[in-house]
Amino acid sequence: MSEFTHFDADGAARMVDVTEKHVTDREAIARAAVYASAETITKIRDRAFAKGDVLDVARLAGIMGAKRTSDLIPLCHPLPITSVKLDLKLNDERACVDIESRVRVTGRTGVEMEALTAATVAALTVYDMCKSVDKGMVVGDVRLVRKTGGKSGAYLRPGEAQPADGRE
Repeated sequence: MSEFTHFDADGAARMVDVTEKHVTDREAIARAAVYASAETITKIRDRAFAKGDVLDVARLAGIMGAKRTSDLIPLCHPLPITSVKLDLKLNDERACVDIESRVRVTGRTGVEMEALTAATVAALTVYDMCKSVDKGMVVGDVRLVRKTGGKSGAYLRPGEAQPADGRE
């Protein structure tokens, strides 16, 4: 019917059968941003929110989100994730929190959705923790930056600043 793998010949949704795929090391890196007022960025930097350290809580939420991806996205396989790392940085020039997630697994299918979920959940957590002072924040720029491993090989997002390889 089409080249979309999550539909059968009749167009019905299905979980892709990965039984015959080779187990390989796989990694995905995703990014997101939360745009906020200068006042909000300052309060985050000063750890001035009653709920706690915004960046630390968002980092933990992102890790938890990656681990729960198959519970949130109906056709995702549950994966034995081996590593989730989130880097959250305040960007004064763009008035935002830049978020980068890096997720690794040794398995039969990729971790792109886990990396995207980690970045998005971290961004939503920043919003939740700061909404008392800035309801006008914008969560955006969610995208896959890089993925490696598997049959389709590496993907590098064109025009994107590539992350340093700080692997363990």
